[in-house]
Amino acid sequence: MKMIISPAKKMNFDTDSLPWEELPLFLDRTQLLCEKLCSMSYAELKKLWKCNDKIAELNTERLKNMDLRSNLTPAVLSYEGIQYQYMAPGVFSREELDYVKEHLRILSGFYGLLRPFDGVRPYRLEMQAKLAMGQAKDLYAFWGDSLAAALFSETDCVINLASKEYSLCITRFVPAGARLITCVFGEQQAGKIVEKGTMCKMARGEMVRYMAENQIENPAELRQFDRLNYRYSAECSDEKTFVFLRECSGNQ
Repeated sequence: MKMIISPAKKMNFDTDSLPWEELPLFLDRTQLLCEKLCSMSYAELKKLWKCNDKIAELNTERLKNMDLRSNLTPAVLSYEGIQYQYMAPGVFSREELDYVKEHLRILSGFYGLLRPFDGVRPYRLEMQAKLAMGQAKDLYAFWGDSLAAALFSETDCVINLASKEYSLCITRFVPAGARLITCVFGEQQAGKIVEKGTMCKMARGEMVRYMAENQIENPAELRQFDRLNYRYSAECSDEKTFVFLRECSGNQ
């Protein structure tokens, strides 16, 4: 069993906390993306990144000094978004680190598919970015089925904790006989299940931590997840979708 999560836009550089162990699986293709980005003008990059000047300047400078094989940070420690704050890998025990090393995979527009201790450099490239690469009109076409093929070569069961933007790289290419279970974290409003962005990110991070703390190997065990006021809803779930509904007080 593996679980997949999205990356985060905000990244840090940390070569001290824990050592990186391996280079990313698709580093040769990442090198192509890096070369493409380096060939673009500041204006083109800012448009691609959809960001302000401060962020564009930071990431342009990163590109100038991008060495994909040195001064690397373990992927699981390199992202700083809400999901990673709630996962809190920096305070994992050795047993929990070993668990995520085996079970966690991070999807990335720049690196493709990352293991937690793959060495990475800070970058900015979302999977939705309109970046043409040769015959590929965008990054979805560039990566094609390669990420799903690599993932399902390791397992026949994947827990999807990634956003739709990233999970599309996997959900479109699930092989026959394999199982992909998407976790939905929502609230009931006017008879519908509504997912709220920040709460979803928090819950996804908490789910990774929950799985690591409890060393979960069977998807059925996920139904016991009860953090951040979420509870599994058997009524709303099926074999491919585990729905967790948040219990909210009347003034929320």
